[in-house]
Amino acid sequence: MLATLRHYPSTLNLLLSASLVLTLARAITLPYLVIYLAGNFGLSVADIGLVIGSTLIIGSLLSLYGGFLVDRMSSYRLILTFCGVFTAGFLGAFVAPELWLFYGCLVSVNLAYSVIDIAVKSAFASLVPVDQRGEVFSIKYTLTNIGYAVGPFVGAGLAGIDMSLPFLMSAGLGAGFFFIYFVWGDRRLATGETGEKIPFLAVGRVLLRDYRLVCFTLGGVLSAVVFGQFTAYLSQYLVVTTTPQATYEIISTLVATNALMVIGLQYSLGKRITHKHLNLWLAGGLGMFALGLGGFALSTTLMFWAVSMAVFTVGEIIVFPAEYMFIDNIAPRHLRGMYYAAQNLSNVGAALGPVLCGFVLATQPAHYIFYLLVLFVLAGGLLYFLGVSLAGGVTTAAD
Repeated sequence: MLATLRHYPSTLNLLLSASLVLTLARAITLPYLVIYLAGNFGLSVADIGLVIGSTLIIGSLLSLYGGFLVDRMSSYRLILTFCGVFTAGFLGAFVAPELWLFYGCLVSVNLAYSVIDIAVKSAFASLVPVDQRGEVFSIKYTLTNIGYAVGPFVGAGLAGIDMSLPFLMSAGLGAGFFFIYFVWGDRRLATGETGEKIPFLAVGRVLLRDYRLVCFTLGGVLSAVVFGQFTAYLSQYLVVTTTPQATYEIISTLVATNALMVIGLQYSLGKRITHKHLNLWLAGGLGMFALGLGGFALSTTLMFWAVSMAVFTVGEIIVFPAEYMFIDNIAPRHLRGMYYAAQNLSNVGAALGPVLCGFVLATQPAHYIFYLLVLFVLAGGLLYFLGVSLAGGVTTAAD
């Protein structure tokens, strides 16, 4: 992967570094939100879940307009603007004395992160030939996971000194990237300025008429219930079925297994995923999700949990770039931002996962959550395959 990065132009490497730096900034803070919200604002576990989940959903919904801006504005100005919003959000969270202000800062961080992510993915289409985009998406996802793997350890060290310091560190990383991009960013980079200018609501109607996108977006929402917040629902399941000590040991092992698998395999496997045979790749990835869930349901030892997590992670490694490739394949050049913003709505499914599993755990036998999750895999897969079939199986990217 490093050899490949050395051959990329500096503009592309700078965009990829945004995924690493901003994800690291986010990962430093997010794992400690539960403790911070409980300690500083006295929230219950239910209220904390509502705060974290709703800020993620609101940020994702608002990013639809961010995608519209990606198709209208210079990428340089847009990335700088939302990098400033990202930094200000963490600074605001650091000093916020009231819950409502802290809540607004979390929404700002999630919104800014989503819009920058949309801008970066849209820029790939302008900078990278079609047959190389799968490789670039895989590098991006690998760097994102490195950020998520390293961030919590940095946050743990800072939180041990003071619980508010992770927010300050995250703001510092955002400010650092703002300065780097201000100096070295490509001011000429544009992703969607050549097409017809359509008002925001009219663009929404255009997207709703693209049944390929509708099917794939809904499939992404349903699938994200399964893989978007898997540590959350597995923690809920383990708290109900085992001891707190066992829960901590198993979850720590699963997080480490997932991170090592993604960092080790994402690039080598993901670069092989192309537009050709996309439906077969998706079938394989979703099948791995189902097998992993079956393994979780049957796991009785730490080794069994780790092996099941490894199988589950292979599904994640396949499905993420496959989703990107499909959207890249069907998006018109002048609407790429909006198409990627629609794909980001899968965050709604990620936020709903722990809520739905919590309801099942409260009302049904604990292992029923895995039946529910397999149903979401099947339903998401049907919508994916319907979207692919509507696209004619293999299509040419719309440029």
